[in-house]
Amino acid sequence: MGITKPRIEDFLPLVQRVERRLVGTSLFLSQAGKLEMVNSVLSALPTYYMCTLKLPPTVIKQIDKYRKHCLWKGADLNAKKPPLAAWKLVCRPKKEGGLGVIKLAAHNDALLLKNLHKFYNKADIPWVHLIWNRYYVNGRLPDQRKIGSFWWRAIVKLSDMYKGLAVANVGDGSTIYLWHRGNS
Repeated sequence: MGITKPRIEDFLPLVQRVERRLVGTSLFLSQAGKLEMVNSVLSALPTYYMCTLKLPPTVIKQIDKYRKHCLWKGADLNAKKPPLAAWKLVCRPKKEGGLGVIKLAAHNDALLLKNLHKFYNKADIPWVHLIWNRYYVNGRLPDQRKIGSFWWRAIVKLSDMYKGLAVANVGDGSTIYLWHRGNS
């Protein structure tokens, strides 16, 4: 990872890996096998990137295009076969009548939220200490101000989502934050 925000072209190797995997294997699979391939392989390939970076919507859209092709058309990228169900329905959980295909944007946010969890809980990790000491020495929590690297700004944008999911456990009171942005 560099110090500048990656451009769309920087994600091209990831997109090409997904495409190669699609062309190489989906020709020999049944419909159930294609669904398993989408969930187990094509959805997992971008996970390493998504743990650290917010993928641009264009990249997610292209990977979803290949996942749709795998599920409905197989290895032939030029096939004109129509899909059997809308992608929105396919991405619903199986309990709700969908096929349980992972939504990449939501998966990306969830993976980035774990970094915010480490930050708010002051995990004993060098990058957490660096950010607290560099930007939040006064103990104030991050807000929507644009401070820090492109990576940190993308993660801070998820703060409201994190606060809606997080539960505060009161221990000795030395490190708990109750998400109050008073007049301080």
